Amino acid sequence: MTDAEIRVLLVDDQDLLRSGIRIILESEPGIVVVGEARDGHGALERIRQVSPDVVCLDVQMPGMDGLTATRLITALEHPPAVLVLTTFDRDDYLFEALEGGASGFLLKNSTPEQLVDAVQIVARGDALLSPDVTRRVIERFAHRDAGARAAAASAAGSDAAAAAAAASSAAAAAAMVSDLTARERDVLGFVARGMSNAEIAAELFLGEATVKTHVSKVLQKLGVRDRIQAVVFAYEHGIAVPGA
Repeated sequence: MTDAEIRVLLVDDQDLLRSGIRIILESEPGIVVVGEARDGHGALERIRQVSPDVVCLDVQMPGMDGLTATRLITALEHPPAVLVLTTFDRDDYLFEALEGGASGFLLKNSTPEQLVDAVQIVARGDALLSPDVTRRVIERFAHRDAGARAAAASAAGSDAAAAAAAASSAAAAAAMVSDLTARERDVLGFVARGMSNAEIAAELFLGEATVKTHVSKVLQKLGVRDRIQAVVFAYEHGIAVPGA
């Protein structure tokens, strides 16, 4: 093994699937599978032993399931990236995985090339946000926030304190947006479209390291945890527009 290799932990209760994924990943130079586990409990133990860069994690497993494990893994002091693998294209799994801190969500019927790409993407610190996943995240939070705005408006009609709180929240968001540089706004717009750091770098004729720095500054200035929350923020505050 070399320092440049991506260290992967496989977590799935089906031995045959783990073996197949291992073969696919280890056929790619620069990726090495450093361990396996059959459930979330085993995953947490193996993470302490082998320090992976990426955990490929099934959703439905006996004992501790993948969604619970995702929340615990991402809460570790130095967490690996979590790539959730599932046979089920269900929105509840998708959103619970992403809200739990997963870096990506991939169906098991994806091609070997897509699996390899996904591991490489999350290992770089990018989130695996395909246009379809981005759209579903936007729709989910748009519906939630529309309801919240309606409730706030109703409360504001009879509660001056609620109206003041809503105005204060909007002003705080506007201040955070105004604190972004023009380049950071550009980068946020591309992140909102589901583009990786490499794709943004090519679009803006910048180095990937520079783009990564911009993304980190954007997250810090907006006070959001990850790229997914940044996507939601961008659409909520007009930096990105659905369908644009």
